[in-house]
Amino acid sequence: MYTSSMLKKEFLNKWIKGLQICCSSKNKMDLMERKKKIKLSADIAMASANKTATSWSNALISEAKKNKQDTILVSQLLGSKSPLKLQKSTNMIISIHKRVQCKKILKRSCFNAGKRMMKKKKKNLGISRSNFATTIAKRLVKKRTKVLKRLVPGGESMDEVSLIKEAMDYILSLKVQVDVMRSVVAAAEVLIDDKLLKLVE
Repeated sequence: MYTSSMLKKEFLNKWIKGLQICCSSKNKMDLMERKKKIKLSADIAMASANKTATSWSNALISEAKKNKQDTILVSQLLGSKSPLKLQKSTNMIISIHKRVQCKKILKRSCFNAGKRMMKKKKKNLGISRSNFATTIAKRLVKKRTKVLKRLVPGGESMDEVSLIKEAMDYILSLKVQVDVMRSVVAAAEVLIDDKLLKLVE
């Protein structure tokens, strides 16, 4: 298990290595290209910094691997172990995507059948207030779960329990990423201020 400082150190090393690879591959980049490369190298560094394999890290790496230009960066940051892991995760994502599509079709058909049943029940019985409150609470949970599934890479294929675990791990990794980036910006500002002071003197 990594401590926060070890994870930050690992992320920083991989991120700097990724930035060096990106800069050496292309001499002139416009602002948008540079922004994309910084984000890509940060995502891959974050996914590979934590040694435990998670669904969100596999999803980030697989997504980056889809673009042929980024495969060099991905393979160099991940090292020699990566091809098997990437192939497994890519196959897993494809099969999961098929499973998600089947679930969507099933949900639609069940939802339509459920609507018809609810109309009949409403006509016959009417809905009590406690059932109505429970229904609204369930809808809210489903909505928020949907949003969370979109936010966590690879989240569309997860059940609720693993989604929560993955989201917690992803949030911790994002916090590490933000802390490291803030430290880099603070260090860069100090260097710029020192250079300006020397120019003024």
